[in-house]
Amino acid sequence: MSAGYRTSFWRTFWSSAVLSPRTTLGFMRLDFILGTIFIIPLTQMVFFAFVATLAANAASPIAYVVIGNAVSTVTYSSVFSVCQTTDSEKNQGTMEHLLVSPASRLALYFGRGIVPILISLATVTVGLIYAVTIYHVAYSGPGLPGLALSIVLTAFAMVGFGLLIGGLALFLRTSIVVGNIFLFLGLLLSGVNFPLSELPAPLQVVGRALPLTWGIAAIRASMAGDSLGTLAPLWGLVTLSAVVSFGLAIGLWGTFERRALATGAIARF
Repeated sequence: MSAGYRTSFWRTFWSSAVLSPRTTLGFMRLDFILGTIFIIPLTQMVFFAFVATLAANAASPIAYVVIGNAVSTVTYSSVFSVCQTTDSEKNQGTMEHLLVSPASRLALYFGRGIVPILISLATVTVGLIYAVTIYHVAYSGPGLPGLALSIVLTAFAMVGFGLLIGGLALFLRTSIVVGNIFLFLGLLLSGVNFPLSELPAPLQVVGRALPLTWGIAAIRASMAGDSLGTLAPLWGLVTLSAVVSFGLAIGLWGTFERRALATGAIARF
């Protein structure tokens, strides 16, 4: 890789990471960022904790439900914000210019995931703080490094999944609908409010294919202070889901792009 190419790559990466969110994403407004980080985790957690209290299901104690919902709120910043990037570019008429430019697609695609990763980290962290301070969820203090690693891996995996879903917006009218579908699939199939073992076998298979499932499992184990022998396989699965998500996102971007150009969907919003 030549020095000129490296410079161009990182310049494109930086521009996509910093400038694109400011111009195409509504979530860059301060009120939206604060609401995503501080309000959404609290309201979702309180709602499902109340439902769990009414259900009185021994398989899903309050601590289980609270941690699951604290982590699942990562979907709002990791999936919806990335989907909105592509939707906004199509709506503003800038996507056609972007695709005919010689800029590295890899730099463009990875760059737009940086800000959502940072917001995802903050959202999950605040959600877990709520879980510990409001619902007195037990936390093993010595497990802080493991918990931090679990949160970071989960944020990366979910943003990779968001990039994959966001690519669909190139030839769909909007990807927000698809994002909503996976939001509710995550609540149902990722062990957020009840264990996967309570689902029918085919749905368990689908749930295990979602990165949120392994992210929640790793964070629950970290909160419980489980040993490295328990955490390492979970970290490996979260990392694998992140690699697969980013790999599919980059690999299928070309397919999405060609399909959008062939059908005229690139200019349809």
